[in-house]
Amino acid sequence: MKKWSETINFNAADRLIADTFTEHSVFFDIETTGFSPSNTSIYLIGCARRSGYQIILEQFFAKSPAEEEQIITSFLSVIKNCSTILTYNGVGFDVPYLKAKCDLYGLGEDFSKKEYIDFYKIASSLKFLLKLSNYKQKSLEAFLSVRREDVLNGGELINVYKAYVRRPSEEKMLLLKRHNYEDVMGMIGLIPLLGYSSFLNGGYSVTSIESSLYTACNGTTQKEILLSFKNDIPVPKRVSCGCREFYLACNGYESRISVRLFEGELKFFFKNYQDYYYLPEEDTAIHKDLAAYVDKDFRVRASASNCYTKKNSLFVPQYEIIMGPAFREKHNDKKTYFELSESFTESDVMIRRYAAHIIKLMSTQKYL
Repeated sequence: MKKWSETINFNAADRLIADTFTEHSVFFDIETTGFSPSNTSIYLIGCARRSGYQIILEQFFAKSPAEEEQIITSFLSVIKNCSTILTYNGVGFDVPYLKAKCDLYGLGEDFSKKEYIDFYKIASSLKFLLKLSNYKQKSLEAFLSVRREDVLNGGELINVYKAYVRRPSEEKMLLLKRHNYEDVMGMIGLIPLLGYSSFLNGGYSVTSIESSLYTACNGTTQKEILLSFKNDIPVPKRVSCGCREFYLACNGYESRISVRLFEGELKFFFKNYQDYYYLPEEDTAIHKDLAAYVDKDFRVRASASNCYTKKNSLFVPQYEIIMGPAFREKHNDKKTYFELSESFTESDVMIRRYAAHIIKLMSTQKYL
């Protein structure tokens, strides 16, 4: 077995990185000769842990498949006292693979007792916002301007390792070492992705809400509201996305959501239409107690589609009932509206609730 160890200075000035990469956590990545632990092997494990203001990076290399158990044992000793494991798709691949190997060799492991931060899962939840062509680790690193020096990927290195086993050479070994080193150190550079997750999960404060005018695609002038927020944690790069009436942009410590308003007449539909009469000439519904005073020639039994009152105002769209009363264009519309009012614009609680609704709508593509 070959072991490499390197000590690197750690800059703890970035609060997000320091709070995520603590002295009780460890980054790790494994290199294997395939996907199935039953008929392939681990040939390299790299891990990085913190000690004060230093990063200790260790790599355990199996010079032949016969040394697989030895490198796993060495790695388990490193993570024995850590509480959090940080990975890139480790929950989906690295950890299950290691568990299978530990079972094979009868090695005690406590992976189930660890907490996990998997940056692949985090990135996957941000697809609607980042809009990358793929979500491989290298693609995320390129997006965040994290530099790498390795030239081969994990799949290409399988043949390099097999060639090394047949005929060992320093050159082949350093190619294998470099890729694993870059994978482990590159994951540290992915921590700023948590800035996006923080915002999407409500990590912000409301700074302002204001009305604005914009020019629509058809050249008409329409009204919108702009919701502005201060992010608890800065996002590393400006991103934006839009759907239907909403547009979201995040940049550094600032995020903004614009909402296209509806100006005009909408209807409020009564649920218990059996208790109402519809007045055709007035195009409105009234309760049966009041309808008793209306001539029978000017009223009909209300139905679900005409049991409404109308209002002309400025309305805010919603796809779940965030605020009421909920107005519609038609009685069976999923999209509803609430009237723009001070009870909304002066309530941080309601603005946050509405912002969370929009973020959920965008991230899940619900109703789209």
